[in-house]
Amino acid sequence: MATTPLPPAAPPKPTWDPRRPDQALPWVRPTIRIRLTLLYGGMFLIAGILLLSIIYLLAAQALHVGSELPFKIVTGKVSSEVCNFPSQAPPEQFNAAMNSCVNQQRKQALDDLLSRSLFALVGLSVIAFAFGYAMAGRVLSPLGRITRTARRVVGSDLSRRIELDGPDDELKELADTFDEMLDRLERAFSAQQRFVANASHELRTPLAINRTLLEVHLSDPAAPTELQQLGRTLLATNERSEQLVEGLLLLARSDNQIVERKPVDLAEVATRAVDQCLTEAETKGVDIRTECAPAVVQGNGVLLERIALNLVQNAVRYNIPEGGWVEVSTEVQQGQAVLLVSNTGPVVPAYEIDNLFEPFRRLRTERTGSDKGVGLGLSIARSVARAHGGRIFAEPREGGGLVMRVTLPV
Repeated sequence: MATTPLPPAAPPKPTWDPRRPDQALPWVRPTIRIRLTLLYGGMFLIAGILLLSIIYLLAAQALHVGSELPFKIVTGKVSSEVCNFPSQAPPEQFNAAMNSCVNQQRKQALDDLLSRSLFALVGLSVIAFAFGYAMAGRVLSPLGRITRTARRVVGSDLSRRIELDGPDDELKELADTFDEMLDRLERAFSAQQRFVANASHELRTPLAINRTLLEVHLSDPAAPTELQQLGRTLLATNERSEQLVEGLLLLARSDNQIVERKPVDLAEVATRAVDQCLTEAETKGVDIRTECAPAVVQGNGVLLERIALNLVQNAVRYNIPEGGWVEVSTEVQQGQAVLLVSNTGPVVPAYEIDNLFEPFRRLRTERTGSDKGVGLGLSIARSVARAHGGRIFAEPREGGGLVMRVTLPV
């Protein structure tokens, strides 16, 4: 009995983990707010040090530390509670002792001035840095609005606008320019989506007419065998064109942000997708295993079911001839609902992963015909996931095949 050849060895498993985008953190750089705070505080600190140095030099010059007293003791008795003068001594000795005592008091006064000034400088520096941090946050608050709007735009919501109020400064000009760019982008995307949707609708009618004519022709028992074979071929081609049109229409619709959201259980969605693929899996000899735990998300059930159906269909169709399997699981991990579809299949190089998500692109083929689909399945899945605020990852499996992971916010 002939043995089934083993699939070729898989390439080395990539070291990155798509489930942990923060696995390799870059060098942490200070934010612009921290840099402005350091700039404000540093300038204040330098100015304080210069001011303290000038005050200290002026005070030292005024006190004449180390110079002789402008007066001398000629006769009499000198007493002091600070200095220790000799009881009986010539005037010269009294003058020397008094000069030393006064210079010591001058030095002590300067040291006390310096220490108190340093403490005051440190306290004022802390206040200056805190004030600079607060002021930097206030100055940069328009940039925060711009950043938040840009993040919402990344989520395919082009209707957001900054609409920044205030004086006509550089930040207002930046915000207005960003709003104008969003207007142009929204018009361009809307025009593109309308074109795809209108073209898809217009193509539906002639394709439906062609299908009806071919089905009527094939139902005629008196038709020659050659014409029946030709009719079946044309009917298959027409069906493929209908699938392409439906895929384009769904792709154009799923690029929009989901407005109406309802609770959808990914476990139910995955189960329905598996049920629709069971017949095809049995025909191809592929075993489907499921382990679906409840994972409720807010979204559109029809579009989410399309994600699961596309992934399961691809896993069944792009599999090995014998002994293939597909595993489908759902769960909740770290506050996110996860749909996982893994399968056996041909070896997929890691550098080909990104190409699989492009429209009409397939493994090792570009924009070529295939009886396994129209080349829009993964593009639609990625577009629907993005519209729901989620992400989709693909990773080569050891031994061949892929591991598809969809994460959606709960």
